Amino acid sequence: MPPYTDRLLSLPEYPLAKIPEQKRELIARGVDVIDLGAGDADLSPPPAVIDRISAAVRIPTMSRYGFALGLMEYREAVVRFMKRRFGQDFHPIKEIVPLIGSKEGISHLAFAYLNKGDYSIVPEPGYNAYLGGTLLAEGIPYKYPLRPDNGFLVDLDEIPSDVLQKTKVLYLNYPNNPTSAVAPKDYLEDVVRRCKELDILLVYDNAYSELAYDGYVPPSIFEIPGARDVAIEFHSMSKTYNMTGGAAAGRAERRNSLALWRR
Repeated sequence: MPPYTDRLLSLPEYPLAKIPEQKRELIARGVDVIDLGAGDADLSPPPAVIDRISAAVRIPTMSRYGFALGLMEYREAVVRFMKRRFGQDFHPIKEIVPLIGSKEGISHLAFAYLNKGDYSIVPEPGYNAYLGGTLLAEGIPYKYPLRPDNGFLVDLDEIPSDVLQKTKVLYLNYPNNPTSAVAPKDYLEDVVRRCKELDILLVYDNAYSELAYDGYVPPSIFEIPGARDVAIEFHSMSKTYNMTGGAAAGRAERRNSLALWRR
């Protein structure tokens, strides 16, 4: 057999892939395991969703290829969510992309924006898809350590200027996993401003937008003035509705970068 490509070999070991195997081994030895692994919800989706899915599998057209459009009703539902939750208007075809899950879009986005040798800024610790997508696109990940002394925020002023000049993508995730940090509005305003100045795409992973406490309401990056010029935002249904699926929202050309890649 031919050898693996350098791109594949550049990927580090994926820790979440080993956890199920380790879990099975421990259970087989009689260990009472509390699984804090992949973040996969162990609750059922809402009953109404289960009823609709059960009915949908009996509709022949639901088994057809979705192509780039997918189910129009789903796009419209995402638009309603973005309006209801964040007060933001989006066009269901031009500015929304349905996804199998947010990981699909986050991983593939790098292929649309990173050429060989371009940098992405990857928070560490952070979601493995930021790193994996960068490496498979032959980009260079600049790992930025999240620390308590700076509120677990990525400070672009701390990144070497020669790296910033070659940076095409910045990944941010707030509310943050695993630190649970949140991003103040003035911080997000500054990030949007700097991304404009540096011509960097801000990939805002908002998977935990509905998990907040003590009265805090996580924002969309699009609530920040000017964010539509530089950002694309990802949402995940697994964290909110205990089921797979997701969507991306952004200005038409940002959305097109994902849609073109998925063809």
